[in-house]
Amino acid sequence: MKPKRRRHPKRDRKRGIYLLPNLFTSASLFGGFYAIIAAIQSRFEAAATAILVSCLFDALDGKIARYTRTSSHFGTEYDSLSDLVAFGVAPGVLVFQWVLAPYGRLGWLACFTYVVCGALRLARFNVQVGVQNPGLFKGLPIPGAAAFIASFILFITAIGGRRESLHWLALAIIYTLSFLMVSGLDYLSFKKFEIRRQKPFNVLVSIILMLIVVAYRPRIVLFFLIGGYVISGPIVSLVRARTHKAISTSPAGEMPFISTKDEGEETPEIQPVK
Repeated sequence: MKPKRRRHPKRDRKRGIYLLPNLFTSASLFGGFYAIIAAIQSRFEAAATAILVSCLFDALDGKIARYTRTSSHFGTEYDSLSDLVAFGVAPGVLVFQWVLAPYGRLGWLACFTYVVCGALRLARFNVQVGVQNPGLFKGLPIPGAAAFIASFILFITAIGGRRESLHWLALAIIYTLSFLMVSGLDYLSFKKFEIRRQKPFNVLVSIILMLIVVAYRPRIVLFFLIGGYVISGPIVSLVRARTHKAISTSPAGEMPFISTKDEGEETPEIQPVK
C-alpha cells in the first residue's frame, strides 16, 4: 500500500497566488474577444465598453503580480499576447465595422496598420524591460490607444453624432494612434505608482472627486481624460524641444552676473593710479 502524499498548504496557497494575475489577464483577453464578437454583430457600444473593461483588468493584473511578488516570464508573455488581441485586433475590427467598412481595402489596411504598430509597440516594450526608465513609456501604450478608440465611439454616441460622417476622421485617428505607438515620445507610466506610499487622505479625496466627475457624464469625461493622456506625449516633447532650442541658441559664454558683495556693503571707490 502506497503511503499518502502529504499536502503542503503553503505550497497550494502559493500556486493560487501565482494563478491570480493570470486570471485577470484571461479576463482582459475575454473582454477583447467579446469586443470582436460584438463589433461583428454591430453592437458597437457593447464592444467599446468591453475594451474599456479589458483595460481595467490589464491594469490590475500587473499591479497584483507586483503586489504579491508573483511576476514571471510566462505572465509577461501571456500578458503581451492578451494585449495584442484585446487592444490591437479588437479595436481594429471595431473601427472597421463601425465606420471604415464602406472604404473596403483602404479601410481594412488602415486597421491592419494599427494592429501591426500595436504589435511592434508590444515587442519593443518586451525587449526594453529593465532598460528604459520605469516611470516612462516610449511611445503611446497600446492600452491607451485602444481606450481612446473605445471612448471616442462612446463619446460620439453620447452626443448624438452621426458615424456616417466620420470616415475621414476615423482614418486620421487610426493613423495618428499608429504613429504615436511606434514613436519615441515619452508617456507617463503609472506602474510604479503605489497608493501605500502616498498620503491616504489625499488619495481618498482625489479618488472621490474623480468618481464624482466621471459619474456626472461618464462617456464624455472619459473621452477627454483619455484624450488628454494621448496628446500629453507630443505636448511634452514640443515643450522640451523649445526649451532645449532656447538654451542652445543663447550666446556662448554669456553668464548671469552674480554679486559676491554682502548686502549693505559699499563698493570702494577706485582711485586712479598716478
